Amino acid sequence: MRPLARIALVTGGNRGIGLATCAELARRGLEVVLTARKKADALAAAAELSARGIAVRPEELDLASEASVAACAERLRGAGCAVDVLVNNGAVLFEGGVLDTPSAEFRTALDVNLLGALWTTRTFAPGMLARGYGRIVNVSSGWGAFSEGLDGPASYSVSKAALNALTVSLGRELRGDVKVNACCPGWVRTRMGGADAERAPDEGAAVVVWLATLPADGPNGRFFRDRTPLEW
Repeated sequence: MRPLARIALVTGGNRGIGLATCAELARRGLEVVLTARKKADALAAAAELSARGIAVRPEELDLASEASVAACAERLRGAGCAVDVLVNNGAVLFEGGVLDTPSAEFRTALDVNLLGALWTTRTFAPGMLARGYGRIVNVSSGWGAFSEGLDGPASYSVSKAALNALTVSLGRELRGDVKVNACCPGWVRTRMGGADAERAPDEGAAVVVWLATLPADGPNGRFFRDRTPLEW
């Protein structure tokens, strides 16, 4: 009997690095749940991939809403989808420093970039632990690394540094063949990265896919760029 395919859920999967990650994971034989904040965006992205011969399941998931995460999980449970791989990719970036970033933007950055990953992890990690297999990838940034000076817009750098801290803390709690790692995909040509960025989305997605498909002896609780460990 052919073994069941692993199921991967990718947040912010409707464009950029997230879309490239969905496409590559599907090519590798995983069943992919492509999520976006708006259902219409998820449907449009799924249709784009379908035109390329790649099938994914589109779902609405608003990272800023714990209730939205729970509702998505309930729909997946009803469909018999048990998430084995979680890619916390969705994020927002606002320009500005600590003193001049509007409070609402700072809060949104923390809600999406940090708490969204917390909600999805709390929702799907227990099932991974129960089944004895799981991969969690937190898509972070060098701008969230103390070792690189937190050299980015304040709300983005602070929220990504907190995401890195979440990765370390979670890595201590996981057991068996359930792993969590963070990664910096580099400067990528996306709506966030801009047209002058150095890398194409599939190049940025490469480290994400690597961590999402690690073997049992792979790393846990680490931070990577291009498969090279980064200091926190």
